[in-house]
Amino acid sequence: MRKLAKPAQYVALVLYIVFLGFPLLWLLSSSVKSSRELNSLTVSLWPTDGWQWQNYADALQRQGLLRSAANSVIVALAATVLVILISFPAAYALARVRGVLRIVGTGWILVSQVFPVVLIIMPLFLILRTIHLTDSLVGLTFVHVTYTMPFALWMLQGYVAAVPKDLEEAGAVDGAARFAVLRHIVLPLLAPGIAATAMFSFVSSWNEFFFALVLLQSPSHYTLPIALAMFIGGEGKVALGPLAAGAILAAIPSIVFFSIMQKRLVSGLMAGAIKG
Repeated sequence: MRKLAKPAQYVALVLYIVFLGFPLLWLLSSSVKSSRELNSLTVSLWPTDGWQWQNYADALQRQGLLRSAANSVIVALAATVLVILISFPAAYALARVRGVLRIVGTGWILVSQVFPVVLIIMPLFLILRTIHLTDSLVGLTFVHVTYTMPFALWMLQGYVAAVPKDLEEAGAVDGAARFAVLRHIVLPLLAPGIAATAMFSFVSSWNEFFFALVLLQSPSHYTLPIALAMFIGGEGKVALGPLAAGAILAAIPSIVFFSIMQKRLVSGLMAGAIKG
């Protein structure tokens, strides 16, 4: 039985990878198919009418996809940086400080996850209109930070709580100030947690659709999810080929960001293991 256990694990892993990768493979196949083939009843993973690379050119030319991609990059990166800068000291305070602050902070995190987005969108829109931040990337960034912050704070709090207090006390005994302890001891050990939180924040902001749909009116401010939705015509007619090509192109920045953060995640784990 033990001899069969390891091959069975590899088979299960391969099947799981195929299960996760097949939709992406099908999307890639659809991005190079002709409209006639996509609308036909014949199902084929390999294009039968030739490789239609024109779909990618149409996706870039229609709906201002490049401009929308730039808007999404700006909003997602800005929201990620702000979330990390705010959540790191807040998570440290929640994990280390005992008393009313911890109770109030934890209660705010839990309560904020209860309310549905539809319930808060109207008062949020009125507030942003009052301060003239509707139809603005700055306003959308603040909304993404507010929406992502509770869960990111909860994630990072768990990483802070896992750092032994003895390390901080040892640094304090050696004469290090609280800021120096945070910078030279706690922060390097939190590198994996910060990387994971940054990935979550970036993906949440990158894929967000509803807030952008409500708050943005000018096509020059559209983010990628809104631009991709514009491939669906007013009468429900969908340009499937360019839409699939646009979806493939929209996934590239996320893949690049994940590859960069994965290196930081691994290096942070190694540094944490050495320092621990």
